[in-house]
Amino acid sequence: MPNLETFEVAIVIPAYNEEKTIESVIKSVQPYGSVVVVNDGSIDKTSIIAEKSGALVVNHNTNQGYDSALNSGLKKAAEEKFNAVITFDADGQHSADLLTLFIQELKNGTQLVLGVRPNNQRFAEWLFRVYAKYRFNWLDPLCGMKGYSASLINKIDSITTYESIGTELALKAIKSNASVKQIPIKVIKRMGESKFGDGFLANLKILKSLLIGIIKFR
Repeated sequence: MPNLETFEVAIVIPAYNEEKTIESVIKSVQPYGSVVVVNDGSIDKTSIIAEKSGALVVNHNTNQGYDSALNSGLKKAAEEKFNAVITFDADGQHSADLLTLFIQELKNGTQLVLGVRPNNQRFAEWLFRVYAKYRFNWLDPLCGMKGYSASLINKIDSITTYESIGTELALKAIKSNASVKQIPIKVIKRMGESKFGDGFLANLKILKSLLIGIIKFR
């Protein structure tokens, strides 16, 4: 079990053109840990605002996508030797008060803490959810709010093939019988665009991720 007196948490926030929400999101989570914002090639003032708000900012010169940004944030947290990492959306959809529950579970030695939203917006998300529940008893594989212990984060260098690193890292943990806790979370109306986008292409992207997961973790 980690030393609770020195337990340090990084809150990793991938962000792309989130100048309207990034300051309020950073301020809301700062009481709970150190904030790492990955500016994924934004063309607005996301990076400047994040730095002024007190976050540690990792910049991508070009937009590389949500999973690449998440990967950079997790690696930065590993370099900084945090005890745990919680991923958090930049669009204001997650409620910061939930961090207390995630952190307590991680402090108590849980290796993987998974957020569970009340519903899904897309058919592909629903399908992914049905499969994950049946195969792994995982209720919401595409929820962006997840908590990882340092022992899991240190394994990310071995992940190079799957296009959804947060999902793959969680699947690896579940398959290896890591200690897992699933926590229901409330969802606030999103400001800005979804990390997956909308419409046919979004469903196609999610279905592709599901197919790779089925093949790799069958």
